[in-house]
Amino acid sequence: MLDNRDISEILSHYAKLYELHDGNPFKVKATSAAAFNIKKLGERLADMSLEQLMQVPQLGKSLAPKVYDIIQTGTFADLDKLLEITPKGVQDILRIKGLGPKKVELLWKTAGITSIPELLDACRENRLVEAKGFGYKTQAQILSDIEFKFSSEGKFHWARVQPVAVLLEKLLKESSDVGQYEFAGDYRRLNEIVESLDVLVVSDNLQAVCDELSASGFELLDCDDSKYILKYAEVMTVNLYSSSYGRWGNDLLEKTAAPEHLALINYPSLGGDFEDEESIYKSLNLPYVLPELREGLNELDRLDKQDKLITFKDLKGVLHNHSTYSDGLHTLEEMARHSKDMGLEYLGICDHSQTAFYANGLKPERVIEQMKEIDALNAKMTPFRIFKGIESDILNDGSLDYAPDMLGMFDFIVASIHSNLGMDMEKANTRLKTAIENPFTCILGHPTGRQLLMRSGYPIDHRYIIDACIANGVAIELNSHPYRLDLDWRWIDYALEKGGWISINPDAHQKDALADMKYGVNVARKGFLTPSQCLNAKTRDEFSAWLEAKRRSRV
Repeated sequence: MLDNRDISEILSHYAKLYELHDGNPFKVKATSAAAFNIKKLGERLADMSLEQLMQVPQLGKSLAPKVYDIIQTGTFADLDKLLEITPKGVQDILRIKGLGPKKVELLWKTAGITSIPELLDACRENRLVEAKGFGYKTQAQILSDIEFKFSSEGKFHWARVQPVAVLLEKLLKESSDVGQYEFAGDYRRLNEIVESLDVLVVSDNLQAVCDELSASGFELLDCDDSKYILKYAEVMTVNLYSSSYGRWGNDLLEKTAAPEHLALINYPSLGGDFEDEESIYKSLNLPYVLPELREGLNELDRLDKQDKLITFKDLKGVLHNHSTYSDGLHTLEEMARHSKDMGLEYLGICDHSQTAFYANGLKPERVIEQMKEIDALNAKMTPFRIFKGIESDILNDGSLDYAPDMLGMFDFIVASIHSNLGMDMEKANTRLKTAIENPFTCILGHPTGRQLLMRSGYPIDHRYIIDACIANGVAIELNSHPYRLDLDWRWIDYALEKGGWISINPDAHQKDALADMKYGVNVARKGFLTPSQCLNAKTRDEFSAWLEAKRRSRV
């Protein structure tokens, strides 16, 4: 399961431990930088030999052997030495967001705190407020981060579960002991977060099936007559549920739908065995409900839309993407040609604006340079078109990141918050609304700034912000990076009812990530999005006309 992000996290943890033990500052900085940069690599490090790793500029000859050992064993010798001399509880504290090595060292060696429970007690008893580098605000944030960390344990992004599901499906399909199978639970409902991979299986010998799976990384933990619990790669829970052909429909519906959906359709009142789900809905005088909609919210009021829900094939263009002009991995031309090869009609390039110095944000002269290259590429690649965009930072007062004359040079602007994220709702609402009311703003980017399972994002009044977008003709981004998926799908239906536009944007920093729009499509379907209200389901000419109307409204 090791991907570049996993390797990055291991290297980052090593850098923190090394700094905790007063390691060479230059080595700490170099390791941290490498950990950050390899997350954006397009090639999988786990597929490389040691010789190939040596050629990766972000690693060099010193870190490449460590990465090779990580790929082979999940660790390396220098890391093991630091782990041996660091209490396990201190290692856990070091993983809490916002607590750097110096603060952890202070907690450990001065306050004697060596575990998260001890840290929780210290926060609740206000024992940190007088410590150097802490205070009431820091203490409150630590409490919040610990609670968030605990709530995220044992959960995975849908995109992280998918490769395991693909492997499991292959193994089940090849097994002579499996008569029928289907995924269920959160995964089948396309939920952004999956707590376990649930599979319904018809088999006369589930134990034999589990024995076959054990050769491919699945470990059997427990079982009874109806359920086998396995772990994949020691981290992900996989539940195999036993079923029969005669009750297949009942078991699949029960294991897929949220309990609220079963109550909503009055399933508990229905008796009898059913071979398929369609027969169950028919017996309840209901149309078949797509698995991804079975949440027990308002799905029964929207069933007229389920045959029209958006698909990946409906997307005509890809907006909000980055290139090597800022912090992207591939050049503008590479991003454009890959988009064209995907069958898309246009690419919206939105490199970071000048305030984002950490992401090589574009100063005005580099904006002009990029626009000249776009003109040249558009002449070569017609009828495919690159639209000139920018991801403008929303500054602390809600203003955008360039003077009006320069803002007016772009075809469109995605306005996003990247700094000072520790806002209360009032501050966040005011800051966002000011940016939304700026006549140059076309799309509001990742509205809450959340990163699933990593940070909750700043609090906003969703209705207030969505209403402001609609009043000002601003589309709302559904950032389809699988770790964001922001706007939350639960608010999409409200935006659609009010007449809003949703833009499914990958926020791609490399060409392969353009396909991340599929994750946005997954959750957009849960929010009842159809192509008619998806901004980048417009054709090239339709999108151009939408931008022109937006431009005329500024006059």
